[in-house]
Amino acid sequence: MSLDSTPVNVDTTPAEVSPDLPSAEVDPALQVRFKTQGTKTLLLLPAEPVETTTSPWEEVWEQLKHRLAAGERFWQPQTPVYLVASDRLLDVRQLQSIANALTEADLRLERVYTSRRQTAVAAATAGYSVEQQPPTTPLTQSSPRPGNPLDDPLYLQSTIRSGMEIRHAGTVVILGDVNPGGSLIAEGDIVVWGRLKGLAHAGANGNRQCRIMTLHMEPTQLRIADKVARPPDTHPAEYLPEVAYIGESGIRIAPAQEFARWLTEHQS
Repeated sequence: MSLDSTPVNVDTTPAEVSPDLPSAEVDPALQVRFKTQGTKTLLLLPAEPVETTTSPWEEVWEQLKHRLAAGERFWQPQTPVYLVASDRLLDVRQLQSIANALTEADLRLERVYTSRRQTAVAAATAGYSVEQQPPTTPLTQSSPRPGNPLDDPLYLQSTIRSGMEIRHAGTVVILGDVNPGGSLIAEGDIVVWGRLKGLAHAGANGNRQCRIMTLHMEPTQLRIADKVARPPDTHPAEYLPEVAYIGESGIRIAPAQEFARWLTEHQS
């Protein structure tokens, strides 16, 4: 499955209020909203409440059902939906409830945008593509320029299956395998404590010092900054922990021990 990872511009204009909801004193920031932006259909959730009496999950769930019922005739079958959760804290059960509700409306959850690490982990665990963004960075802004501080590392204990894409503005650490068709895109390093058989792109914002490290290096494609490499046609008899990095002639792959010696020589 090919995923469109082009950043989307979120139109924050208040949506028309459903007849089932109060028509007065409605704060758009507390409403579940669908927005069409170009070819994308966005599902915008209200921000995480400061007080437990404001937009709890039960209220969000009821609003979502109203929106789906009201907009059913406007969507094409199997329209992909991009869930913009922002700082809303969602667990696996809640994400699955949203996905099931979309499925019942003949829609398809395509990707989750979130600034919450717990929500990103839950989305990946549930098998959805996810992009974790800084809390203060709206989708309308471009990615940070090279040299800006990276986000804290994103740790996921999960298998990245075919069709899943994990995108993060920092280092990504996977405790599990990345299957063919799965993608990791990080502005920092990529560490896979398992088998890397999908695509891995480290230093995605242009940092050539980033590395890709894995116990079993068998990717469909490696990228570091603007460099691209494909694995050799022949496979080794035994896989050892390896590191991919940019050397003098492009991306090189070296056993971890050999890379440690190379690093020591170039730092001395």
